[in-house]
Amino acid sequence: MFRIAIVGRPNVGKSSLFNRLIRSRKAIVGNEPGITRDRIYARTRLDDREVEFVDTGGIVPEDRDVIPEQVLGQARIAIGEADLVLLVVDGRVGPTHLDASLASLLRQSGQKFYLIVNKLDVPQVEDLIHPFHGLGVEKLYGVSAEHGRGLEELATDLISVLPEGVSKEPQAETRIAIIGRPNMGKSSLLNQFLGQERSIVTEIPGTTRDSIDTLMVREGRTYRLIDTAGIRRKGRTTGLAEKLSVVMARKSIDRCDVVLLILDATEGATKLDATIGGYAHDAGRSLIVVINKWDLIEKDTFTAHQLEERFRRRMRFLAYAPMVFVSARTGQRVTKLLDYVDRANKARRFRVPTPELNRLVERRIQSRIPSAGRERHPLLYVTQARTAPPAFVLFTRTRKKLHFSIERYIVNQLREEYGFYATPIRMIQRTRTGIKPGS
Repeated sequence: MFRIAIVGRPNVGKSSLFNRLIRSRKAIVGNEPGITRDRIYARTRLDDREVEFVDTGGIVPEDRDVIPEQVLGQARIAIGEADLVLLVVDGRVGPTHLDASLASLLRQSGQKFYLIVNKLDVPQVEDLIHPFHGLGVEKLYGVSAEHGRGLEELATDLISVLPEGVSKEPQAETRIAIIGRPNMGKSSLLNQFLGQERSIVTEIPGTTRDSIDTLMVREGRTYRLIDTAGIRRKGRTTGLAEKLSVVMARKSIDRCDVVLLILDATEGATKLDATIGGYAHDAGRSLIVVINKWDLIEKDTFTAHQLEERFRRRMRFLAYAPMVFVSARTGQRVTKLLDYVDRANKARRFRVPTPELNRLVERRIQSRIPSAGRERHPLLYVTQARTAPPAFVLFTRTRKKLHFSIERYIVNQLREEYGFYATPIRMIQRTRTGIKPGS
C-alpha cells in the first residue's frame, strides 16, 4: 500500500486537506489549533489505484509539554512509514521559522516530500506562494483545501508516483469500536492490542479527539480497531473540538460490528456508562463490557462476581453483554478479548431457518402465551427478517400487539436455543390489521 503522510505545524489545514483527498469528513476540522493529535489513516482510490493517506497532529519540535511531545513522536512515525510526505504551510501567514525547521527535518530524513501552500482561497492571493520558494523545496502547490481549489495538479502528480497495477479487493474485516468515558484506558487498550504506541496515552482526560482507525491481522483475520474520544455528558463538553469528538465517537459506533465498552474497575459503573452502552444497544451493535484497571483492585475469590453484580445493576438492559475483567496497562486478558469479538461477530450474523423457528415456537412458546378470545394461540408464526443485528417478525392473530413481557420471553427462548452471544435481538410485531387480506 502506497502511503502518503500529511504533516505541518498546527492550524495550517492538514485535516482539511486530508478530508479533501480521501473525499470524506473523517478528521475533525476546526479553528482551534491542535485538534488532531494522533495519526489518522484512510484509504482511497486515485485513478483506480489504492493509496493510504495519514493525517498527523500539528508539529512543534521545541515544545516539550507532554501532549505536543507525543504528537511529534506520532508524526515522526508517520513520516518514517510513508512513501511520500506532503508538508502543509499557511499561504496567508507566509513562511515561518517552524516551516523552515520542518522542511529541514524532512530533508535530513531523506524522505521525498512536496510543499503544499494552503489557504489560497481566491485567485487574488495566488502570488502568496512565491515567498515559499525560499524554503528550497522543488515541488510547490498552491491550494485551498477548504474550497478544493488547485488540487487537480497535485492529484495528477500523486497518481504519477503511484506504483502500477490494480489493488487487490479489500479483505473482509471485523470493525471494533472502543468507547467509554474519558480516561478509562481506551487508547492504552488499543496500544496493548497492537504492541506499539499507536495512540497518544496520558493521564490527561480527553487526550484522544479523533476516531482513529487501525488495521490489525491476527491468525488470518483482519480487524479494524477504532479508538474513539471519551464521551462526556452534554453539559460537560467545552469547545468545538470536544463537542465534535463526541459526535465522531457516536458515528464510530454506527460503522462498527462490535463495541468494546470500557469501564473503570476502581470507579464502578455510572449513569453515563449506562447511557454510552445504550448508544451501542440502540445502534444494534454487539457489545462486550470491558472492566479495565483490574490490576488496581485488591481481590479475593468473590471480588469479580461481586463487582459484576454491582455493574449489572446499573446496566440491566445489557444483560446479554458479557463482562470481561482486564488490565490494559499490564495486558492481562487483553488478547482474549478478540476471541470474544469473533464469537460476537459470528452470532450477530447467524440466521435461523423459518421452519426451525416455528418448531421452537410450537415446542416452547405457544403454550406459554395467554389465549386471545376464541383463538387458542395468538401467535401465527415467526420469521427472521435480517441479521446484524438479528431481527425477528412475529405475525399474530390479534389486533393488539403482544405484551412486552411475551416479547421478552421469546427473546430469552431464542437466546437459550441459539445463543446470539453479546448481541441485541430486535422484535417486530405484525398484528392482524397489519396483514394484507388474503395473506
